[in-house]
Amino acid sequence: MKKLGEIFKLHNLYSKNETMNPTWSFKDRGTICGVQYALDRGYSEIGTVSTGNMGASVAAYGARAGLRTHILVSSSIELEKVIAISVYGAHIIKMEGDYGRLYYESLRVGGELGICFINSDHPLRIEGSKTIAFEICEQMSFKPPDWVIVPTSSGGNFRGIVKGFIEFRDLGFIDRLPRFIVVQAAGCCPIVQAFREGKEEIRHFGRPKTIAHGISNPYPPSGNEVLRILRRLHGIALTVDDEEILKAQLLLAREGIFAQPAGAVPIAALDGLVSNGIIDGNEAVVCVTTGAGLKYLHSVRQVSHEVTKVPLEQLGSALSNARLGY
Repeated sequence: MKKLGEIFKLHNLYSKNETMNPTWSFKDRGTICGVQYALDRGYSEIGTVSTGNMGASVAAYGARAGLRTHILVSSSIELEKVIAISVYGAHIIKMEGDYGRLYYESLRVGGELGICFINSDHPLRIEGSKTIAFEICEQMSFKPPDWVIVPTSSGGNFRGIVKGFIEFRDLGFIDRLPRFIVVQAAGCCPIVQAFREGKEEIRHFGRPKTIAHGISNPYPPSGNEVLRILRRLHGIALTVDDEEILKAQLLLAREGIFAQPAGAVPIAALDGLVSNGIIDGNEAVVCVTTGAGLKYLHSVRQVSHEVTKVPLEQLGSALSNARLGY
């Protein structure tokens, strides 16, 4: 990302762009593995707990596999996310109450009813996320980056990425591991909170308050394992606020990438990482851009959208005037 590299004074800044996947997010990597698992074991119904991306992913792959699909969402979910899920014919249930507990309740009820729930840290979903690390290594000619920055909520994607790098190192494809940085929204940061406090276990964060709904799990099921990984591998955990996230979305757009708020979180963290001397300008940095912004239009509605309206006869003058703004 040359434009953003110039802004942050980073000579080797990259995006691992997950917005180009079939349902526009990294979730597809784990979903395909989870759906195949369900098929192999004879399930006729699958489900997941989702804030948006995973719901659309499981709904799409469930439709392709011919499985009845149940998507459990928060009662506050935005309409555009519901549409992106319902178009695949999935059964959507809006759940009231503690979203952090829904993960565990879905597994209990699913077990009783014979529904295979492919939730955030299902072992096969983590296996799917490994491929992000594999591709980063391949795309960088097996010279691993110095830093990998991952937006983190439930923690399964981070676990998979780290697992992928470790496997490639152990197989001899790369000679070292990158340093890992977990970034959460300030309005929902149970992992960062526990990391800063030196705790071995996370605690329930409470009610999330952030525009980055994709990383707003207040009680992440993989949170404790993420803490262990960070400490074992000398990783970093930090937060960014909503203003920084929105600014990062607009910066990514300069590179032609329309990211969801959660996907822009690594970019939002760069300013502090560079200015505090944590990342050097010559180091290679990969930001995992986890998903596209098309299902998250609410976050950019506050941005000025200047539109010029003119009669057809004035098209030439309108274009000429527009040049002055560049």
